[in-house]
Amino acid sequence: MDHSKIDLGLLADFNLVASAGGFGRASRLSGRPKATLSRRVMALEESLGVRLFERGTHKLTLTESGRALHERTSSLVAEILEVGQCVAEGSLQPRGRLKVSVPLFLGQTTFGQLAAEFVRRYPEVELEVIAEDRYVDLVDEGYDVVIRANPRSDENLVGRRIREETLVVVAPPGMRRPRPPKDGTPPRVPAVAMISFQDNGPWRVTDRLEIMPDVRLRLSSLLMVRDAVCTGAGAALLPRGVVADAAAEGRLVIWSTVPHRTSELWVLHSSRRLVSTKVSAFVDFVVEALRGNHGIGA
Repeated sequence: MDHSKIDLGLLADFNLVASAGGFGRASRLSGRPKATLSRRVMALEESLGVRLFERGTHKLTLTESGRALHERTSSLVAEILEVGQCVAEGSLQPRGRLKVSVPLFLGQTTFGQLAAEFVRRYPEVELEVIAEDRYVDLVDEGYDVVIRANPRSDENLVGRRIREETLVVVAPPGMRRPRPPKDGTPPRVPAVAMISFQDNGPWRVTDRLEIMPDVRLRLSSLLMVRDAVCTGAGAALLPRGVVADAAAEGRLVIWSTVPHRTSELWVLHSSRRLVSTKVSAFVDFVVEALRGNHGIGA
């Protein structure tokens, strides 16, 4: 048996049954007979030489091999079939469900308008946008695209840099800026930081003054960090766009721009999947839309 050749149709039916959790529900979802689906899954098992399901009296469960095959192929097969359908219909217009994670700052400022414009341009796409600052696993959690600032290195992700923005040291209006120390030791200053932010300083304030952040509060969102600074919790290192309005309103003060330090905004998708037309269209749209705007999230 040539295991290097897998029937795409059989694989699609296997993933349908695996996703549905059984032949009965897969039959109802697809409108195809249970016997047909069962026969085709058995044909795939025979071609691969492995059992993909444990067939109990009342329950169907994936074997270890079946679970691995489903996790590695379900999204890929769906995208191949989607492209095939588009080609058969003579259209490569983006279509289908698109799940996106964006930073809270973007979600609460500009992304409602951007999402509305995207679905206006591509009416066959069902767009779902979740605003959150936590790290998300793109594959395991079913996301197609994530937008993040300063993303951690991940060989499973590829994407495009949208823009970069300067970082600034900010402080509450009532906090006195330290004087340059005579002994050259940077003074310690109460500070607020992101939970994921591991910069222990020093932060340059002037040519003669650097400060050491004494982080007493860690938060999961840049907006929370900004608001904590405004409330008097301490200094922070933040992208200029996040604090621009608060600085203009006098709720915090910008002590300095940090030289040679920027915050980079990236749009990322899985390197293990085919790049579908909906993902390509969304990436191009976001890069075009956000490169001209200011203010980014984490």
